[in-house]
Amino acid sequence: MLDGRTEGAPGALNAFADVVARAGSTGAAPAGSVLEQAQTPGVITLVAGGLALLVVLVGGTPWRFARNVITIVHEAGHALAAVLVGRRLQAIKLHSDTSGVTVSRGKPEGPGMAFTAMAGYMAPSVLGLLFASLLGADLVTGVLVLIALLLLGVLVMVRNAYGVFAVVASAGVLALVALVAPQQVQAPFAYLVTWFLLLGGVRPVIELQIKRRQGRARDSDADQLGRLTSVPAVLWVLVFGVLTGSCLIAGGLWLLEPAVA
Repeated sequence: MLDGRTEGAPGALNAFADVVARAGSTGAAPAGSVLEQAQTPGVITLVAGGLALLVVLVGGTPWRFARNVITIVHEAGHALAAVLVGRRLQAIKLHSDTSGVTVSRGKPEGPGMAFTAMAGYMAPSVLGLLFASLLGADLVTGVLVLIALLLLGVLVMVRNAYGVFAVVASAGVLALVALVAPQQVQAPFAYLVTWFLLLGGVRPVIELQIKRRQGRARDSDADQLGRLTSVPAVLWVLVFGVLTGSCLIAGGLWLLEPAVA
């Protein structure tokens, strides 16, 4: 969710720099490295995709827990868009019910505000598509480094205790994979995260429309866009659905290429 306003940030940033430096030291995966050590990329991508799909479809506790990742990326999308259009980013808050809010200051209407409101639901799918392109080029390290940078950027702007906990917990998992786990684990992890972003980016759009029909999302991003643009909110939900679905198809084709080659 997006808010147009404030608050101050914790430190604990050295671990992120360590993750980036350590992950970056492996470089792009050359012939005979990560993917080959993990034996068959086709099997990796199919298993990772199946696990991600299971989490997204089954729902319950696994989805509720994993959905925090989607929320982090969603709010990071709002934050990045706000900065790109010249708004003043002030705070990101993440809540235990997996909702979130990004607070920024600037003109309360116009294309910049609309773009900022639109970016949240698009962010997980677009990031998943970017990761899929990197994995298609065997750049597993690139995926790990980008995850570290995203978590670092969000941590700097988080202004509530649960938000700090959620980001630090995610960073802890990343640190274990990047610094402790063997390279054979890094590739499956990168595929799992990528599939989860692509698949997990679609479900919140469906949930959004269900909540809207029940009258429980009157201030959603789609409704804010409806007020900003005079385009009905339901059409914005449709736009979110088309964009996230397109990213899933394009990213899925990229990821599945080794499995069908």
